[in-house]
Amino acid sequence: MDTIAFASSKCTMTQHNQTILMCAPDFFSVDYIINPWMADNRGKTDHALALRQWESLKQALGTEGALSFIPQQKGLPDMVFTANAGLVLGNKVIVSRFRSQERRGEEPYFANWFWKNGFEIINWPDDVAFEGAGDALFDRSQAILWSGYGFRSDGKAPAQLEKILGRRTIGLHLIDPRFYHLDTCFCPLEDGYLMYFPKAFDAESQKNIEAFIPPEKRIVVAEEDALFFACNAVDLNKRIFLNNASADLQGQLKKAGFSPIVVPLSEFMKSGGAAKCLTLKLTEN
Repeated sequence: MDTIAFASSKCTMTQHNQTILMCAPDFFSVDYIINPWMADNRGKTDHALALRQWESLKQALGTEGALSFIPQQKGLPDMVFTANAGLVLGNKVIVSRFRSQERRGEEPYFANWFWKNGFEIINWPDDVAFEGAGDALFDRSQAILWSGYGFRSDGKAPAQLEKILGRRTIGLHLIDPRFYHLDTCFCPLEDGYLMYFPKAFDAESQKNIEAFIPPEKRIVVAEEDALFFACNAVDLNKRIFLNNASADLQGQLKKAGFSPIVVPLSEFMKSGGAAKCLTLKLTEN
């Protein structure tokens, strides 16, 4: 068995000087069904509204970090969800291996963008599905990578990530198809906080979360907020950009020292995505 040398168990991972990759929704629509959110929304997106909502998110995030862009390709409506482009660590990137045929056409465009922008592309097995930062999230106070699997990413992905990156990786088994990616129900925050919806995970995964995140740092999201994709949030400099959140959840976040900023993204919810799905952090360490 290979021996992996892990980084220190404690680290500081602030979001200052962050750069975020986005993709304008020039060809965004719901053209197929690969998650429950899409089921009743084929052909029902309002393109003009989607553009306005995306612009609002872009402007809001631009106040806290730098933005980079990749052009959307016609025929790839979900390319707007750049969280699934890959997983970045330092100057290296693992480009996603999409499970669904409908999204595999995105892979060469994302790979080309990373290559042109100076990233080293790490080899990943062709037979192991892995959907990037949609299913792999860095803890913000410990040298841990949280890796979701069950619907889009393969159960082999967590061990593969740990082997490749040398970062302790904790696999979390997703069991509710409404929360098909880790970033739809799990959001690590600065100072060791975690915003998450426990029922999206099996019992063993819930225990693993509780083993690493103390009770006072857990911001448990109610199902109502989870279905607003409140956990699908972008955390930057203690500001939390999210589609929607109840007064109770906003109060919890404020008590923990964060500033929730609601940016409605109803059109993207029709495809099963919100703020986090529409972004990829390019400055990770």
